[in-house]
Amino acid sequence: MNIAVDQSTEWLNARARHVETVLERMLPKEDVVPARLHQAMRYAVLGGGKRVRAALVYAAGYACAAQQAGVEGRTFDTTHYASQHAQLNQALDLAASSVELVHAYSLVHDDLPCMDDDTLRRGKPTLHVQFDEATALLAGDALQPLAFDWLAQMPVDAALIVQATQVLARAAGSLGMAGGQAIDLESVGKTLTRDALQCMHVLKTGALLSASVTLGGLAAAMAPVQKKSLDAYASAMGLAFQVVDDVLDVTADTAQLGKTPGKDAAANKPTYVSLMGLDGARAFAHQLHAQALKGIEPFGPSADLLTLLADFIVLRNH
Repeated sequence: MNIAVDQSTEWLNARARHVETVLERMLPKEDVVPARLHQAMRYAVLGGGKRVRAALVYAAGYACAAQQAGVEGRTFDTTHYASQHAQLNQALDLAASSVELVHAYSLVHDDLPCMDDDTLRRGKPTLHVQFDEATALLAGDALQPLAFDWLAQMPVDAALIVQATQVLARAAGSLGMAGGQAIDLESVGKTLTRDALQCMHVLKTGALLSASVTLGGLAAAMAPVQKKSLDAYASAMGLAFQVVDDVLDVTADTAQLGKTPGKDAAANKPTYVSLMGLDGARAFAHQLHAQALKGIEPFGPSADLLTLLADFIVLRNH
C-alpha cells in the first residue's frame, strides 16, 4: 500500500471510530420497546463499514470552515482547534450520522431476497438472515425517517436545515439512490451503453456520496463559490467509488470485501468492468480522481482531507 492510501486510511479510521461512537450513543437502545426492532436497527448500523460517506461530510465541512478561517484543513481538524467550534462539530456529527443511517437502510433493503438476495454484509450475516425478512424491512423503514429527525437537529440556520433535508431526500429517492436501484434491477441480463451505465450509477451510488459532500458544506454554511468546487469534486468521486467497486468485485476476495465477491457477474449485471474491461475501468477511475482534485483546487491546502479521501476511494483494495 502506498503512502497516500496509508495517510487516508489513518484519517478515515479515526473518523469511523468517532462516528461509531456518535451512532452508538444516538440510536435507540436495545431494550427500548419495540426491542427486537431496535436490536435490528443497531445491528444494521453499528460495528462495520468504512464510513466513507460520513468522512466526506467532515472533510467537506472542514474544508469550507478552514478556508473561511484562513487556516489549513488539517489544522482545523485537530482536536485543539476544532474544540473551539463545537457548533460546527455538532452539525457535522448529525449530518454524518444521518447519511450513515440512510446508507445502512439502503444496504438492508438491497440485501433482501427480493433485491440482491445476499447473505453477507460487512463480514457478518445480512440483517434478514440474522433476524428475518419482516424485521429487516421494518428496520430499514425505521432508519430512514430517523435520519431526517437527526438532520433537523443540526445547530444551524433554519434555511440550511431545509436545504440539507432536500439534499438528503432527493439523494435517497426516485431521482437518486432508489431510482438507481430500480434501473439496476431492470438492467439484469441487458447490455447497457456507457452513458446508460453511468446514469444508473450516478443515481444508485453517486447521489448519496455527493449528498454527503454537500451536507458537510451546508453544516459549515459554505459560500456559493465553495459549493461549485465541492459539486465538481463530488460528482467525480461519487462515480469513481462505483467504478472501483466494480473492479474490486472481480479482483478482491470475501475477506477483503466483507461481502460476497462476483455477485454482479453471477447475476449477469452490467458493470464498468464488463463494459470497459478491467484495465479500462481502472483507467477511468484514475481519470475521475484527477477530475475531483481539479475541482477542489480553489480550496488550496484547506481541502487536504478531501484529497486524502479521493486517494482512498480510488486506490483502496476493499
